[in-house]
Amino acid sequence: MTLLQLKYIVKIVECGSMNEASHELYVSQPALSSSVKELEKELGIEIFTRSSQGIALTVDGAEFLTYARQVLDQASLLEERYKNAKPRKQLCTVSTQHYMFAVEAFVEMINSIKSDEYEFTIRETRTHDIIDSVANMRSDLGIIYLSDFNKDVIGKLLREKHLEFHPLFRAPLHVFISRNNPLATKKLITMKDLKPFPFIQYEQGEDGSFYFAEEAVWPDYSPKQINVTDRATILNFIIGLNGYTVCTGIDNGDLNNEKIVTVPLDSDETMLVGWITNERAKLSTAAENYLEKLKSVVADHGYKLID
Repeated sequence: MTLLQLKYIVKIVECGSMNEASHELYVSQPALSSSVKELEKELGIEIFTRSSQGIALTVDGAEFLTYARQVLDQASLLEERYKNAKPRKQLCTVSTQHYMFAVEAFVEMINSIKSDEYEFTIRETRTHDIIDSVANMRSDLGIIYLSDFNKDVIGKLLREKHLEFHPLFRAPLHVFISRNNPLATKKLITMKDLKPFPFIQYEQGEDGSFYFAEEAVWPDYSPKQINVTDRATILNFIIGLNGYTVCTGIDNGDLNNEKIVTVPLDSDETMLVGWITNERAKLSTAAENYLEKLKSVVADHGYKLID
């Protein structure tokens, strides 16, 4: 076993494919694949499963990756101490559902660090992709919600993938609507009130189902429905088409309060928002810093943190 082989494994996981990793490592794909197979043979485990859809970490592979990263971190410390090498970049990758407060915390985390070099990634993406990304250790953590409706299905999937859900706060449901919407002056809105207006939801792809929806409730029947993939689009549709979406109710500077308002929704359902981590992984210093900023942002918006 060599440090180079460990670096190969980490890079393959980061890239998500053998082909992309070979390009970044300036190594031919056959040579990279051969090196991985030699390591698997030496250790007597299978690190990756290979299929027509690509590669994925096995259970043994996920555990091995944790140790490999620790070894590489120790090797980097040796280089810094004895070769006067530049410190490794601070790294942090977060996958999240489309939450403004998650981005706000990310900005605060970056502003707070004291480092000449860093490499951070935040992905606002589909629920299933968030879970897969943390399971395959392409993300340090993911931010999702649980409800009475989805908690059994999502919880089972998290357990199967060796992921842990950490509650952050519980939010009553709200709707985002245009300030020009005739419902904007109401103190409480019902789903019946919303029926004439377009319902806008985040598209969840082929793996999607109601259990993976980002909206904790939805109309029994909506004659007007729009599926989108990004937050900017959904806000534009709320303004331009007088549509609505269901959310936690937390907004920030990204939300144009002159044009969009949040109004409580008449529903007994709530959203238990939290973060997921891989039980085999140890969070980086940058990821722990992000969590502290995330808690601070949520508390600043008036929500009680779950201890």
